[in-house]
Amino acid sequence: MRINFAHIRHPSTSGGSIDFAVFDAKANSNTTEAKQAVLFQLTQAARGAGHKIDQSAIAYSQGGQIQFFGDKNLVDFLSKNGLPQWTHWIDT
Repeated sequence: MRINFAHIRHPSTSGGSIDFAVFDAKANSNTTEAKQAVLFQLTQAARGAGHKIDQSAIAYSQGGQIQFFGDKNLVDFLSKNGLPQWTHWIDT
């Protein structure tokens, strides 16, 4: 299965920069455990493909709304700034 994702470097609030990934994926169920498992699998796959990732999240549609799940600071950032454009894809 091909999964789109955005891999972005952004200035951090503490100085320097942070590399984050946002994956276009939804877990098979709406449990925290299922979402964590999908996020872990995709983050590891992207890292294995050579991407530096400090924080990651999944983005999915639920009830017609885009929802985010992942690292709290990244989810807060995405909630304020919206979904970034997809920059890459990986096969899982």
